[in-house]
Amino acid sequence: MPKQQQIIRPSASPDLSALFFISLTFPVLALVFLTSGPHTISAACYWILPFWLILFADLVKIKIKPVSKTSDSHLPFSLLLYLLAALQICNIWFMLEMASQLEWSNPAMISTSLVNLLAIKVIIGTSSSFSGIVTAHELIHKRTWYDKLLGRLLLSLVCYEHFFTEHLHGHHCNVGRENDPATARFGESFNAYWKRTVPDQFKQAWQLENRRIKLQGIKFPAIFQHHVFQGIVFEAVLILLIAHSFGISALFAFLIQALAAIRKLEAVNYIEHWGLERSSNTSRNTDILSWETNSWLTLHSLLGLSRHTDHHQHPDKPYQQLEYCASSPQLPYGYFATIFLSIFANARFQSLATQQLQINQLGPFQPHNTQRAA
Repeated sequence: MPKQQQIIRPSASPDLSALFFISLTFPVLALVFLTSGPHTISAACYWILPFWLILFADLVKIKIKPVSKTSDSHLPFSLLLYLLAALQICNIWFMLEMASQLEWSNPAMISTSLVNLLAIKVIIGTSSSFSGIVTAHELIHKRTWYDKLLGRLLLSLVCYEHFFTEHLHGHHCNVGRENDPATARFGESFNAYWKRTVPDQFKQAWQLENRRIKLQGIKFPAIFQHHVFQGIVFEAVLILLIAHSFGISALFAFLIQALAAIRKLEAVNYIEHWGLERSSNTSRNTDILSWETNSWLTLHSLLGLSRHTDHHQHPDKPYQQLEYCASSPQLPYGYFATIFLSIFANARFQSLATQQLQINQLGPFQPHNTQRAA
């Protein structure tokens, strides 16, 4: 029998919900960086330091109690989402303004402009992923049309609007199965996963929309009901407007922050489900299909994303109410450090993850999968 989920229910422990406001760290740092730029080479390098400090802080295994009471009011948590969304939109605007001021005609300034672009990739790419996309993820799971629309807008700002369709109607239905492109296979490296998942998620999103509106081929006007097509058109128009209004330098900055954000998003997907595959006839509510971490930094800065097992079991549950699953395999560190490990030391990540799966008898090490693991 599949290993059952052990959800830890809330108890009368302290209310730690205010800690979710540390999720403002990335976008606020990005906003100050952008509004005070362009920077000298040394200043741009200094601005990257806080993001390294956050990474190193995530290596420290400071855990929180898995049972934590949250406020009964939804208003502060909804306002936080809207504030994060507003900051992301502002940051994209100020990034375009700053990038348009970079000098390329003066040979003496080229190195300074390149370092500023590198800082944009690191700082804005990180903020766009861990604030922009994570906020969008929470919004698209809400039931109101305006929240979903705002989530789609945030995804469009990183040229990944099709995630709205694929995540809701593909990944959440097929998580752990062979036909889920967002589930990393046992033994699959991040580079192999990256090359497979990006085109496959787009293809699946397109096919899901074709089925939803019963569309065969590209037929007008029916194609305008196609969410993925709408996203492509919006993103294309956005790119043209950026090039026309802010110039090629700003367009390049926009594209590199989008690529950096997408890569971090897929690194999150990679570590959340690596090796936790299931057969087509098992239920997603009985199998353990997600990795977790009890890192306080990850939990609060990424809006409860680390309580991923409960999220898959209850996709509509607000982020502040998600509960800890003790029976899920545990990541070696929080998300930030584990993502770094999975990208830059993948063999080490796979070794640690395989040990966890063996200890918990999960994934290919479930009793009925022993032949496959061998």
